[in-house]
Amino acid sequence: MNHTLTSIPGFRVGHAVTPAGDSGCTVILGPFRGAVEIRGLATGSRELGVLDPHHLVPQAHAVLLTGGSAFGLAAADGAMAWLEDHGMGFPTGAANVPIVPAAVIYDLAQGRERPGRDLGRTACEVATDAPVPEGAVGVGAGATVGKWAGPDAASPGGLGSWALDVGPWRVGALVVTNALGDVVDADGTTLAGARGPDGAFLDARDALPGVEGSTPLQDPGAGKNTTLAVVATDAPLSDVDLGRLARTAANALSTRIFPVHTPFDGDVVFALSSSGAVEAVEPAMLVRLGAAAQLALEAAIVRSVTESA
Repeated sequence: MNHTLTSIPGFRVGHAVTPAGDSGCTVILGPFRGAVEIRGLATGSRELGVLDPHHLVPQAHAVLLTGGSAFGLAAADGAMAWLEDHGMGFPTGAANVPIVPAAVIYDLAQGRERPGRDLGRTACEVATDAPVPEGAVGVGAGATVGKWAGPDAASPGGLGSWALDVGPWRVGALVVTNALGDVVDADGTTLAGARGPDGAFLDARDALPGVEGSTPLQDPGAGKNTTLAVVATDAPLSDVDLGRLARTAANALSTRIFPVHTPFDGDVVFALSSSGAVEAVEPAMLVRLGAAAQLALEAAIVRSVTESA
């Protein structure tokens, strides 16, 4: 049974990685309406303005999450080309212009190839509604977490996804976790993060405040971390309510990553609806949808560091 984001009607997901398998990109194909919540202070992005509820363009045709820092935004060109070939885009008279909001993680390394146009096209070509492969795949291929103690102490990050039923609708999440902080379970147990010389996890809650005898914070470097998330639903939410969904879901980052939203993380949460209609949703149901989005994203973050493709 499919418990990932693609269990929601109208969404397909595709991964592509570089030949060395150490960076990549992931595309979520629509079309869909959307909103975005920016929590990080070191974002790298493209076309986020179209997700403003006042924007002229009523929908996006895909969302791209990519490695390669700002260089990786070139992968969106390949996604646009694939969408144009398949007749998708905003009609302008001269051409249909595909709308592809995109955001990046920092996974640059000496000699590491960056995602580009070809990789973005490949991700679209392989996109399906099958269960989403998780772990070190797509944009998660080069992800790491727990970099607060220095890059040599970090653990692998990755990509995870989960979905839940809410009344007649479904809410799902997909995330790539590439955080400065550690990933923790509900009881605070570290699942992935900074390790000491003996291989045991270090305690960020002691180290970051500077408790005597703890491992000190290392220079994290500017903008080298980011968690990117997509929450999706088939509920007929308005663009404004999608913004509320994104805001509520983003709280999952605070419960599963510590520390989070630092000056060195570029955290972004997209909220997407595949419903072609917009209907009034009762306030109580909106609360339920938001709660489910947060729970799904919490589960996806955990799975991003515990599941293998």
